[in-house]
Parts: sequence; C-alpha cells; structure tokens
Amino acid sequence: MAEELGSHHRGTVNKVFAHPASGNIEWREVKSMLETLGAYEEPNGALRVTLGGETEVLRPPHGKDIDTQMVVDLRRMLTRAGFSAGSQ
Repeated sequence: MAEELGSHHRGTVNKVFAHPASGNIEWREVKSMLETLGAYEEPNGALRVTLGGETEVLRPPHGKDIDTQMVVDLRRMLTRAGFSAGSQ
C-alpha cells in the first residue's frame, strides 16, 4: 500500500508516526492521504476509512489540525495496514 502514496502523502504518514505527536498535522493532508488509500467522504462530512481490516469513521476537527486522539487512531490503523515511520 505504501507504494500507492506519493512523497507528500508519505510525509503525512511520517508526521502521524512522529514522537511526540505533532500538533501540526492538517486535516486536509490526512484526508487527502486517506482518500488515496480508498477512504470516502460521507454526506455528513465524515470520512469512512477501511485499513488493515478495520473500518473507522473520522470526523473533521473544528480547527485545521487533527487532535492527539486522531493521531493515535491513525497510528493504529496504519500500523495494522503495514505502514510504519519511514514507510517508503
């Protein structure tokens, strides 16, 4: 799956796996990356994501950046799908 991602999206994956969690991961970057991996937007604006055999519905944050809990959820899903920090 990592080969489906361009360098910009791989950069977003690396931000998600960075320790400590960054407070500067923009929702638009995450949404774009996940849509490349097959996620789709529901009519209510939420994003339905299926990765690593797990489906989750992510709600857009109130600001432009995702919160720490979403980073944790994304790490779990991406790890199950075979991604890791530095996935190329």
